[in-house]
Amino acid sequence: MAGVTIYQVAREAGVSPSTVSNFLNGRPERMLPQTRSRVAAAIDKLGYRPNRAARQLRTGQNQVIGLVVPSVANPFWGSFARMLERAALADGYRVLLCNSERDPERERGYLDELWADGIRGVVLCSSLPSLEHVLPLVDAGLSLVAFDRTAQAGDPAALVNISVDNVVGAHLATAHLLQLGHRRIAFVSGSLRSVNRRDRFRGFTQAFEEAELDPAGAVVWSGGAEQEPYGDLDAAELGRKAARELLAAPDRPTAIVAINDMCALGVSAGIRDAGLAVGGDVSVVGFDDIVLADLAAPPLTTVRQPIAEMAAAAFQHLRSRINAPETGPSQSLLMRPELVVRASTGPAPRE
Repeated sequence: MAGVTIYQVAREAGVSPSTVSNFLNGRPERMLPQTRSRVAAAIDKLGYRPNRAARQLRTGQNQVIGLVVPSVANPFWGSFARMLERAALADGYRVLLCNSERDPERERGYLDELWADGIRGVVLCSSLPSLEHVLPLVDAGLSLVAFDRTAQAGDPAALVNISVDNVVGAHLATAHLLQLGHRRIAFVSGSLRSVNRRDRFRGFTQAFEEAELDPAGAVVWSGGAEQEPYGDLDAAELGRKAARELLAAPDRPTAIVAINDMCALGVSAGIRDAGLAVGGDVSVVGFDDIVLADLAAPPLTTVRQPIAEMAAAAFQHLRSRINAPETGPSQSLLMRPELVVRASTGPAPRE
């Protein structure tokens, strides 16, 4: 039923509007158990939904935060959303989830709607180099935590950036392959326009330089990703396409570093399509350590992000900014990744 008010709920339950208000605002000690049951039954029957913006005007608080991720088609973002929600629920907050596909206009549209609904804190996971499209909302008072992104020139003064050290992670992955004797190593990414992807590519090239090898000799596969500039959609298919093209070359790579695990799983499928063995003929390393990584055949070597710790930190920093907006200048929190070696990598095959 549209437009149901607390007065209608009160009439249905046979109580006063203030009793309904106490129920909605978490003050059950002010009523008898049977009264709580009647109010709950009336709310269910009438389909009443509290107006969060109106409640914020009355109480000065809104126990809801926003979460904007690129796409939950990548299980990493689904896991992050679950971990963030766990941290938020433990402190009495709820989470509204939006998928932006790293589209600045779509991000701004979601943030406008969240702001209009009285939500004053958002975790933004786009990793875009510029946040200019959301600056008006930040200037108006929106508290923002940027996830999977390091500080960039032009960032808002009070922004908090939280990320794994993507440079270190990609360096660990590439150095592992170099130690196994691989020299023809491909980096499969899609576009390199986002901050996290640029950092992973930087770690890849640094590993070559530290081994006194020319990174210009490595193969970088972007797949002509101008049509889908950030490479989050259909990452597995992107990896499969990359493997198909790379393995058709006369001097094919013996190892592939993929931008994330979903891409790496697609690469592995493409290697099998070519009649080759993953971890034997061609080694593969992913990034994220999603739940599917250990279930793959063979299990995927990958770079593990401390996702539970990062989600908890994102919520705690966001809550602090919401409760005390003037808490100081911007901050960047980098967490160290971990290389998890499984059967998708092995020694470089002999020529």
